[in-house]
Amino acid sequence: MTIEYYQKHGKEFFESTIDVNMTELHERFVQYLQPHSKILDAGCGSGRDSKAFLGMGFEVEAFDASSILVGKATAITGLDVKLATFNTFNTEHLFEGIWACASLLHVPNNQLSNTIQHLAKFLLPSGYWYMSFKYGDSEREVNGRRFTDLNENSFRQLIKPLNLFSIEDMWVTKDQRINKSESWLNVILKKS
Repeated sequence: MTIEYYQKHGKEFFESTIDVNMTELHERFVQYLQPHSKILDAGCGSGRDSKAFLGMGFEVEAFDASSILVGKATAITGLDVKLATFNTFNTEHLFEGIWACASLLHVPNNQLSNTIQHLAKFLLPSGYWYMSFKYGDSEREVNGRRFTDLNENSFRQLIKPLNLFSIEDMWVTKDQRINKSESWLNVILKKS
């Protein structure tokens, strides 16, 4: 359902997200990383964040489940962006950081733990993982996209049984897109 949405609306999604200023979030994440660290952009969408991290001197690998967005992200980053879902993604590389901005929120709540465990295999011990969710505590469908909304409590309940991470930082922000008023839960995890 959600992948089909991005296949159909990929061009509009790209245009509405590519120029959103994410500098504050990027800086808050990369302060935990050493220069030139490897970052995995999981569900990279337009490629906006991959491009920013490349510009900061980081090594980046990226993937997305929409072939439309893979093409757009490849074009603006010069990376060989992979076509994969969270659970089919595979690589020989390990990363100091994983960036999952507004992407894991499309995974059903009952599948999030398994998805996080799968991607955690690619994060080095003591590596850092940024993820964001629309703020709330429900699952819903909006115009052909499914969303799992989380708040501080529901996120802690999700992550605690995994026993893989400590929460380094958790904060709420307002949407950076024009004409959007949603709040976002932002989290930085450290792999134990």
